[in-house]
Order: sequence, then C-alpha cells, then structure tokens
Amino acid sequence: MTRKINKVAVLGGGTMGGGIAGLVAQTGHQVVLLEINREAAAAAKARMVSGRPPALETPEAADRVTVGSFDDDMGLIADCDWICEAVVEDLEIKRSLLARVEAVRKDGSIVSTNTSGIRLADITQCLPERLARDMAVTHFFNPVKVMRLVELVPGVDTADDVIPSLAAFCGGVLGKGPVYAKDTVNFIGNRIGCYWMLSGLHIGGEMAARGLNTETMDALMSAPVGIPPTGLYGLIDLVGLDVMDLVARNLAANLAPGDGGLKYATLPPAEAQMLARGQLGRKTGGGFYKMIKNDDGSRTKETFEPATNSWRPAVEVTLAEDLTRAETLLFPASPSPGLESEFATKVLGGTLAYAAGLVPEIADDIVNIDRAMRWGFAWKEGPFQLMDRIGPAKLIARLKDKGKPLPKMLQVLRHAGAPSFYRNDGTEFLGVDGAWAKVPAE
Repeated sequence: MTRKINKVAVLGGGTMGGGIAGLVAQTGHQVVLLEINREAAAAAKARMVSGRPPALETPEAADRVTVGSFDDDMGLIADCDWICEAVVEDLEIKRSLLARVEAVRKDGSIVSTNTSGIRLADITQCLPERLARDMAVTHFFNPVKVMRLVELVPGVDTADDVIPSLAAFCGGVLGKGPVYAKDTVNFIGNRIGCYWMLSGLHIGGEMAARGLNTETMDALMSAPVGIPPTGLYGLIDLVGLDVMDLVARNLAANLAPGDGGLKYATLPPAEAQMLARGQLGRKTGGGFYKMIKNDDGSRTKETFEPATNSWRPAVEVTLAEDLTRAETLLFPASPSPGLESEFATKVLGGTLAYAAGLVPEIADDIVNIDRAMRWGFAWKEGPFQLMDRIGPAKLIARLKDKGKPLPKMLQVLRHAGAPSFYRNDGTEFLGVDGAWAKVPAE
C-alpha cells in the first residue's frame, strides 16, 4: 500500500523550491509555499510566473499556490500530505525548520528534504522518531521542470511505504524518473558527477600547463563521450565555482578514508583564486568563459587562462576523427597517444573506475547509477553503459597493467565471466551478486 498524496507544501521558494511547487501545481494539486516572510513568498510566486520558462504556465495553476511565511503561516501545512523542505543547504537551518514542521503536521504525512548532498541521518539526528519514520530525501535536479531525475533516499528509520509513495507521486503524477539511492554523501548523481567535475579541474590544470587548451578539453568531454555540449568547464561555469567549493568541502568532510574522491575534494589553486575574487561563472558574468558585447551589437566569446590570469579570444576546435568516439579516444591505436587521449583517459576513465567501485555503497545496482547520470546530468549513457560500449575487458586490462586494484563491479564482471554489464539488448543487468536480473521499467 502507498500513501495518497493530494495537497503538498514546499518550504523555501528559491530556484528548487519554486520549481517543485510549480511542477506540483501544474498537475492540478493544491500547494502551500512558505518562505522566510510573506513578501519573500509572494516574490517567489511571481518568479514562478515570470521565469523563462515559467514554473507556473497558466493562471489556474498559479491560483493553486497559496503563499505564506514560516512564522505566521506554518499552520497552512497541517493538512498537507507531503511536505517538501527546500531551503538553503545548511544543516542547522534544516533541522530547526523540520522541528517546527513536526509540531504541526498531521499523522501519516510524508516529509522530505531536497538536499543535494547532506545525509538524511545527519538531518534527522536529534529530531523526533515520528518524523524520522515519515521522512526521506527527494532530490530533484535543476531545472526541475526539465530534468527527469529525482533521487529518493530512505533513512534507517524510514517506514517501508514512504519511498513507494513518493515514487508513485513523483513518477506517476509529476512525470519524473525516480532513482533509488543510499543515504551517503551526495547520493548518486552528485557523487559521480562531482567526482568527474572536480577531477577534471585538477587534471585539466595539469594538462593546460602542458599545452592543452580549455576549448579542446571541453570538446573532448562532450559529444565524443555522450556528455552535453557544455563539456566540463562550461558546466562548471553554469553551476558556479562557489557551489563547487561547497560540494568539495562537503565531500572532504564526509567521504570515508581511502575513498578515491578525497584526492579531488578541494578546488585547485587557480580555481580557488578565481573564487576568491568572485569570478564564479555565468552568475558573475564570466568564469572560464564570458561573452563580450561589441560596439556593433555583436558578441564575442572569450576564454580565461588561469596560468596568465588573462582573457583571450575563444578558439574553435575540430577534433581528429579518432578523438570523436569514446572507444578510440580512451584506447587509441597509436602507441604514443597525444595529450587529448591522456586527458580523457585520466578524467573519464578515472570516473568510470570510480563509479564501478560505488556499488553497493551508493545504490543497490548499476541501473540506478546509470539512470541517475542520464537523467540528472544528461549523459547519453550511464557509466556502466559507457563501459559496455568501450569494452570492460579493456578497462580491466589497463587497470591491471597499471597495478591498480579492480573496483567492485569490474571484479564481479570478471568473476562472472561476463563480457558486459548489460545483455539481451539492455533488458538484463549484472547484479552485485554476479547474477543477472531484469532491468526495471523506467
């Protein structure tokens, strides 16, 4: 049995909270949107109407959203079936607000947090047992209206019907793709995606010192490997170096000793200097790239060179044929591959190996990991699907040649004598126990 969700409350009217509230209202459900004060709540609703694209597309949808403040209108959530907290990523603020929620919510209501990386166990610590039983993580990805992914994460005390109830509503009503994650730092998408991004910054800085330019690195980390055209540096510009710094700090504080991500759980010196002077990315007018408006009204793209602390005209990049496919990019025929293949092998190859070692730590199976990266980061293929295309045997041989230990799922694959992680046209997947199972319907 699942719990019925009709009326929803969203706490926090920022980018994520407004997106979630708008999505629910568009499906015909009543929404309570609370903010720090009524003025902030009204402004949040106005942004939902005027945004590009708008979170609220019709006057009828806007009428379904009732706004209020945490101090004066918390009683409005008393009859809500699902209460989604989406305030700033601050542990104490979340705990304080959730304690106030617990005081007024009805029995059987579901409470969730939209945290992007704080463990649920840390949030519910010292909160009442009743709340812990009814609580989970619902991590939507930005922009909420566009990205399919919602990560659902139970805690050790979460009742058995909470996650199925959220999956039924988020999937069946809101049209999202639920992925089931474990309660670990950064969950699935951000654990792997931020490893890729942070390792890319560190390795990219080393490669830049050897002559590989930013545009080429972005070209390599996009179409050839099934990643959106923003590539690596373009995506970091979109996210912001301030956010990446917070992510890195969270990882540094919470990853287990020996985790491969600890090596990259900080901004490199050049990016730390950019952060210090407020050069964060698109939100500040430029990070690694910026657009300059010329006198004639045209626009010119420029690229930042951290080594010289200066801007230069961006260059167009045309990759050689053997660099346009993941198979030959990571495993070139030449005995002396260039900087391009070295960069891709270290960044993407390293990310694939890292992902292969995270089952069952962050998810029970490879399907949830692949879906998280496809639906949350818009990768064409998830890590295990990409390894199947490249050839897992090649990855195993390379790791053995370099004297590196095999990650968990590559060990499982080798012991099972399987040539790939998926078989029968992708309808079956290799489990962590070495047995084959049917891929659940999306």
